[in-house]
Amino acid sequence: MTNVNPLLIPLQNSIPSSPNSSCTSSPPESPISCSGGQSCFYTCETLANFSHFSKADSYQSAHHPASFRHEHSLLIPSCIESQPSSAANLTAGSKSRKKEDPDSRIVYINNPVRTNEKYEISGNRVCTSKYTVLSFLPRNLFEQFHRFAYIYFLLIVILNQVPALAVFGRTASLFPLMFVLVLTAIKDGYEDWGRHRSDREENMRTSLVLQEGHYKPKKWDQIQVGEMVKLLSNQIVPCDMVLLGSSDPSGVAYVETLNLDGESNLKSRYARQETADKHPESGPISGALICELPNRNIYEFTAYMDLNGVQLPVGPNNIILRGCEVKNTAWVVGVVAYAGRETKAMLNSSGAQSKRSRLEQYMNRETGWLIVFLIVICLVGGFGTALWVQTHLQWLPIIQFYKLTAGDDMFTGVVGEAITAFLSCIIIFQIMIPISLYISMEVVRLGQSYFMIRDMEMYHPASDTPFQCRALNINEDLGQVKYLFSDKTGTLTENKMEFHTASVDGIDYCDASVDPVAGNVEASNRLANLHQVEVGTEAWRPNVVAKLDPKLVRLLQSPLHTIGRKVAHEYMLVLAACNTIVPTRVKVSPTGQLEMQAANSDEDVGLLEYQGESPDEQALVSAAAAYGYSLVERTSSSIVLNVLGEIQRYQVLGIHEFDSIRKRMSVVVECPDRTIKLLVKGADTSVMDIVATTIAESPRSLKSAVNCDSLVEDKHHAEVVLRTLGHLDNYAREGLRTLVVASKELTQREVEEWRFHYAKASTALTDRVGMVRNTATLVENNLTLLGATGVEDKLQQGVPETIASLREAGIKVWILTGDKQETAISVGFSCSLLTRDMQQIVINENTRAGCQEAIINAKAMHGIMSTWKERRFSFGRHNNSLGGCSNHPLALIIDGNSLVHALSEELEQDLYELAIACRVVICCRVAPLQKAGIVSLVKRKSKEMTLAVGDGANDVSMIQMADVGVAISGQEGRQAVMASDFAFGQFRFLRQLLFVHGHWNYQRLGYMVLYNFYRNAVFVMVLFWFIFYTAFSPQTALTDCNLVFYSLLYTSIPTIVTGILDKDLSHRTLLNYPQLYGSGQREEAYNQTLFWATMLDMLWQSLVIFYVPFFIYNVSDIDLYSLGCLWVIAVVVLVNVNLAMDILHWNWVTHVAIWGSVIATFLGQIIMDSLSFSDDLLSHYWVVYHVAGDARSWLSLVLTVIIALAPRFCVKVVVQNIWPSDIQIAREAEIIGGRHDCRSEPSMELNEVALP
Repeated sequence: MTNVNPLLIPLQNSIPSSPNSSCTSSPPESPISCSGGQSCFYTCETLANFSHFSKADSYQSAHHPASFRHEHSLLIPSCIESQPSSAANLTAGSKSRKKEDPDSRIVYINNPVRTNEKYEISGNRVCTSKYTVLSFLPRNLFEQFHRFAYIYFLLIVILNQVPALAVFGRTASLFPLMFVLVLTAIKDGYEDWGRHRSDREENMRTSLVLQEGHYKPKKWDQIQVGEMVKLLSNQIVPCDMVLLGSSDPSGVAYVETLNLDGESNLKSRYARQETADKHPESGPISGALICELPNRNIYEFTAYMDLNGVQLPVGPNNIILRGCEVKNTAWVVGVVAYAGRETKAMLNSSGAQSKRSRLEQYMNRETGWLIVFLIVICLVGGFGTALWVQTHLQWLPIIQFYKLTAGDDMFTGVVGEAITAFLSCIIIFQIMIPISLYISMEVVRLGQSYFMIRDMEMYHPASDTPFQCRALNINEDLGQVKYLFSDKTGTLTENKMEFHTASVDGIDYCDASVDPVAGNVEASNRLANLHQVEVGTEAWRPNVVAKLDPKLVRLLQSPLHTIGRKVAHEYMLVLAACNTIVPTRVKVSPTGQLEMQAANSDEDVGLLEYQGESPDEQALVSAAAAYGYSLVERTSSSIVLNVLGEIQRYQVLGIHEFDSIRKRMSVVVECPDRTIKLLVKGADTSVMDIVATTIAESPRSLKSAVNCDSLVEDKHHAEVVLRTLGHLDNYAREGLRTLVVASKELTQREVEEWRFHYAKASTALTDRVGMVRNTATLVENNLTLLGATGVEDKLQQGVPETIASLREAGIKVWILTGDKQETAISVGFSCSLLTRDMQQIVINENTRAGCQEAIINAKAMHGIMSTWKERRFSFGRHNNSLGGCSNHPLALIIDGNSLVHALSEELEQDLYELAIACRVVICCRVAPLQKAGIVSLVKRKSKEMTLAVGDGANDVSMIQMADVGVAISGQEGRQAVMASDFAFGQFRFLRQLLFVHGHWNYQRLGYMVLYNFYRNAVFVMVLFWFIFYTAFSPQTALTDCNLVFYSLLYTSIPTIVTGILDKDLSHRTLLNYPQLYGSGQREEAYNQTLFWATMLDMLWQSLVIFYVPFFIYNVSDIDLYSLGCLWVIAVVVLVNVNLAMDILHWNWVTHVAIWGSVIATFLGQIIMDSLSFSDDLLSHYWVVYHVAGDARSWLSLVLTVIIALAPRFCVKVVVQNIWPSDIQIAREAEIIGGRHDCRSEPSMELNEVALP
């Protein structure tokens, strides 16, 4: 007998009728005869929906029949729809109607030609590459010149091509910009070549496609929308396909979405029963799929199939997406809905989030100051030229440069000469803005990421999860975090749920153990036999280990005649049936082709594994199976349970899936005794509001179950509610995750009304989720409370120690969770975030006025001043905490209802002031957007570095809002990982990431930026001092090649190596002393004071470099270019020795980089001065040999280095001995202790860091 799913064909009845009968009015609850041998069952209230359309509906039906039918087709059964109507013309075909709908697409099954002739549908060819051979050059240049610095250097190159402004060779002036552009283009081209290769491999794959009545191989890039594709086990899905059938008779298929969203657990997908029974090779399948337009939401899909006039709703459980892999299913068949770039995987193929680090923002600020300084010194050159020309006008005719006597007048007047000199100075001093810094920072960040990824201290072997660095431009921000926002479940906890305790009918069953019948052989065998189920000729039993309460086991095995036994039965029925878990049989097949093969060869009984997306549901289903209520089989239309050894089949009429608004899940099932029940589980705040308050409101099944007075029943019902609420509170205090379980027996009238609206909602193409949600409210009311569950989610290893270290480092840790307040508080104590000496400020308000009053009263009680008062009395002290006069640390606990009002514009300032005055903040029952709102509030108000860490899709908004987003690769999928900047497997790895790598990265890059500003500025200032002796002309003593190679070759390698490898302290010291992390929060490695001090030191060193050789050779016949050669060598040696003074960790790579750069400079001078093939090179020919042969040059080089670095050396000695920082103290302790663990050194005393 063929099973007809009421969900799929709503309002269909098996009552026979004449084939020629037509629809007529009927009494209430009487069948309506329909053409085609079927009957429709409607009430008069239902028919009223068809006969009482509004005037607007009548007008629309008369003038726009297509849109009218689209809007009301789900209200009118096919029998009525086929008859003529006096109110409207309903003869328009569904195909023409759908073609006119701009928000949907019609796909003709197994008819790609007809499908593609109407719509502009892309093929299945994918192209993830950015460039082609023709577009590479223009597009790559266009992208590169989005950087303002590149435009600046392009303007410099253009100015240098003007003959009157050319300071050095036109070709040489192109080299710096060309070098950067070509290097970046090579990198981009290599990356894109890899994408081209990957695309080619992807497009050349083959799959079986129905062609000429048989499935034949076809390349992926030739597959079209509308074609039917057949996939075998372990094959990749080539496009988005709506499932039509599978090797499983029920139409179930299993897929792995690892390539799509990173989730490794298997997902179940279903084919409609109407299509699962058909085989395309034996007979054609005709029909149409009306679906929404392509979009990037991989978790939603709205469509319906039209098969011979019957509309079948299709949702996300009926589609398998491109990139998934078929598992545990011999074959599947589907129709292509989206192909190529329109697939959801391709629409979601975007790179990591792009963020700008705070150091880079500061660097842009200092770059602005350098531009101002550059303009000032160029103005000096311009005004100096004007002044010199004005005072030497009488000498200009005899100066060869101006050629006034030769008739070729190059004199442009005083103003013209000043402007020319100004522009020429900009060209010659252009390297004041270090173009190489951009490339150097990218290389350094790449090197830092390489070592972070290879750090085995952040590798989680249990889940085989390495560290992931998804954003390469914010490495240094890891060393400056001040606020850390953390999710709880899966982030602080393991998210591996274990059923811990049950509350059934007001009784708390909390004495659970793994084997409640230990020692009783007979009871153990009886329990094992109850779990075992015969499927065909094989025996299967659930592969579960759960804690069982002996009293509950005995109650469930007692006769089914008491109210307590019936409640316990329905309680377990909800746990076993109200879920999305799919049982998978794991036994080695004879062919050995299936993947999940976990059967023990020593056992003759196969095992049932429960596959699901939610760890909570897996724990609940496993617990029900352990108590004897095993989920054996699930299809789209039925659920098979082994209830204490008896096989029972429940017909699924409809499912209302869990969502963040309803916070509950319900399923409507038809029981074996033909009664229809609603099974519900969900959050206590959601389910308790719809539980019947008296027994009079509860379903008739319980009222008739016992013969007691209604007042007694009301009292018992009230006691059950109160006891259950008490149990929920106790569970939450123990840190357990809680759910409430309820049920309801539906009347025939309720079922009919619900079916009608559910059929309409489930086939809607627009706002289907909202319509289904509204339909659920029709039956989700006056429920019978069955009990509650307590599921344990243990803390991850090392969480308390990590949080203690974070707080010791000066980082404020906030918990933002959707769990109950009591659960969040319990976890806060268990992870050492809350302590017994803290004063808790609890805010649970539902109104704006109440929330405002609670916040203001809390501030007044604990003496918390407003921000403006704090600034007024702080006298310029940087104080980010508004901690009041309380003698005890404060902890703020606030719920989501209060945050609705507290995050408003009127109250957010008061909330912020209260929150930052507290040492701990816990926000419970918060929605995802509220998490992002809290992060945004602190980020805007405090201007401090924020870090958010989470593991689930509800944490994505928070992760993206924070300055640094960190994801835990856990049990809740990969949505958080895909939105994050960094990802790893355990919360405890934050210590290694922040204290070690974060500190190192910040110290390295902070120094690197300052050093790059210094090395370029000191070189420019040497050129600047020279113009005072050349009549302010742009004449330079350096060769063009030296001007170009200085920042690109002579001095770039050492700073890159230092930025990657240097480290001030060992990782052991940084982990043992979290207070050292405060140096990054205080911006000790890079700040404006250090910048201006470096610039002053730069001015002194540039004067020394210029004047020491100048005075030594003052009375000599040295030529211009020999002096310039000496200046180049002196500045390169000086900046490298300066760098060597500041290096804290030496290795052979550092030695090679620094001293190799000095040697490379000498070799460069030798090579360039040995060339004579061009007239421009003759003036520099053999210069370096003459300089090297003069003892005075070596004397000037030594004196330059000593005199220039003497002030810097003295200042460092004084500061480190009189005002040492924590870093310097720790470093000295490391040196004294022989680089062993510094904690053993009693002499090491760090400056005190106040806990947040």
